[in-house]
Amino acid sequence: MHIPKGDTAQLELVTFEEALAAANTPSAEYDIEKWLYAPNFYSEYRYILGTRGKNPLICIGINPSTAAPGALDNTLKSVERIALGNGFDSFIMFNVYAQRATNPDAMEKTCNHKLHKENLAAFRYVLSISDKPAVWAAWGAIIEKRDYLADCVRDMVEAGQEYGASWYCAGAVTKKGHPHHPLYLRKDEKIKPFDVAAYLAAR
Repeated sequence: MHIPKGDTAQLELVTFEEALAAANTPSAEYDIEKWLYAPNFYSEYRYILGTRGKNPLICIGINPSTAAPGALDNTLKSVERIALGNGFDSFIMFNVYAQRATNPDAMEKTCNHKLHKENLAAFRYVLSISDKPAVWAAWGAIIEKRDYLADCVRDMVEAGQEYGASWYCAGAVTKKGHPHHPLYLRKDEKIKPFDVAAYLAAR
């Protein structure tokens, strides 16, 4: 379990640029040739957790929980399995909002715009890894927990347009059109196109 210690606005954030530099520095904790982890230590927020490759499937959940390199939770195990099963050589777990909270109800009530800005910088980086970035929308109905989350997604869609990103979902969408969360999907689930612009227009 991860219960936030307080609002992230009270923290001195590591910028994504700083976090990426550290993530590319050899670590005694994990194999940096395999893992991409930024920040590269356990903290109140996380920008990226995934494996390194030239053609990653970028999965977007709502917010990070407790997973770390070599200690994936069931959600990330499902993400990795589906990424590999759909022909990708790696996966990157990204999130609409970077604050760690096992229970989304514990997320802060207002958006920390500095944290969101750094999260967007991380998103642009992962989009730049492949020539044709594939983004898997996987946040489920949890996006309704905070009003600012849909606006965060709008910023990500705009960034994705700069890099020619294609958006996908997996499994059935909810009655309100939310893309399915990665947990409880079939092992052989195939991703399919997701009209994220139409989805946001309905919000």
